[in-house]
Amino acid sequence: MQPRKGAIPRVFDPMVFFREMYKSITPLYTYSATNPSEHARWERSLRRKFVELLGGFPATKEPLSPEVSEIVEFPDYVRERVIFNTRPFMSVPAYLLRPRKPTSGKIPAIVCLPGHGPGKNTIVGFDDKGEPRQEIGGYQADFAIQAVRHGYVALAIEQLAFGERNSPDPRCRGCNEPSMNALMLGLTMIGLRVWDARRALDYLLTRPEVDPGRIGVMGISGGGTTTLYTAAVDRRFKAAVVSGYLCTFRDSIMAMDHCCDNFIPRIIRYAEMYDLAALVAPRALFAESGTKDSIFPVEAARFAFRKAKRAWEVLGAPDKIGHEVFDGEHQFWGKGAFEFLKRNL
Repeated sequence: MQPRKGAIPRVFDPMVFFREMYKSITPLYTYSATNPSEHARWERSLRRKFVELLGGFPATKEPLSPEVSEIVEFPDYVRERVIFNTRPFMSVPAYLLRPRKPTSGKIPAIVCLPGHGPGKNTIVGFDDKGEPRQEIGGYQADFAIQAVRHGYVALAIEQLAFGERNSPDPRCRGCNEPSMNALMLGLTMIGLRVWDARRALDYLLTRPEVDPGRIGVMGISGGGTTTLYTAAVDRRFKAAVVSGYLCTFRDSIMAMDHCCDNFIPRIIRYAEMYDLAALVAPRALFAESGTKDSIFPVEAARFAFRKAKRAWEVLGAPDKIGHEVFDGEHQFWGKGAFEFLKRNL
């Protein structure tokens, strides 16, 4: 039945309310710089606010206290199991892959961040059951192995609430319950993960084979989230590869079902995702998007890339940002990404 003329409109769908709210907001730090000086002022202000929205970072660094508990040799690389601490009561297990016969001198390194699933195992050659795979596989395509075979030291860390860092309590397994606990404490899950990635860089700086001036970060899906925001807040990372994430909040995170770890309170009042991506400029940033990605729509990804690229143009570095759209689903692709890293890391 059609409402009678002049009747007060009634809306029961909460998503209609949120979409209309989004349209009414102009984020405070929408990118509008026209020269490097304006960019520098914008960058300082947004980075400071973004760190605050993430929940802030510790004022002092917990000692890493690293230990290597296992070393396994493969024909072309060596895999070490490593554990280090990032906060009190918080330890990070990881696999460090290093070329078996590295070139002379120090070599570049990449912090590798897995997406949702069983965790770091899925990017270093294990299947979903924890058994060794005989060939590259899975939606994450063992990209840490790909990285070491391209000549990088690859540090695949376990993201908080994935794999070994999942709670044994069945009521708290997965992302959502830990993420909501973080919010209760004034923290965010993504902020906690970003800090872990930053401390992973600190660990790489202790490794004698790593070139300290050539460290990048790479991730797919939930790992792409952490990758983008880690590079945005920590300028020590010289390059970032974001797979299956760069998009808009409007068309992805706010438009469909996503885990609670994707949400940052009040972020839209200050920035869209492409504004946060612009914080990486003029350092190297590469994004890849599948044409059939159902949770990060490709047209929105193209739009976000065009918006973010403006910062690199303003800073005179348009060759330091790239975007590859491939015929595929929500998966790691890597073809253009490793070529990009060869030139920029």
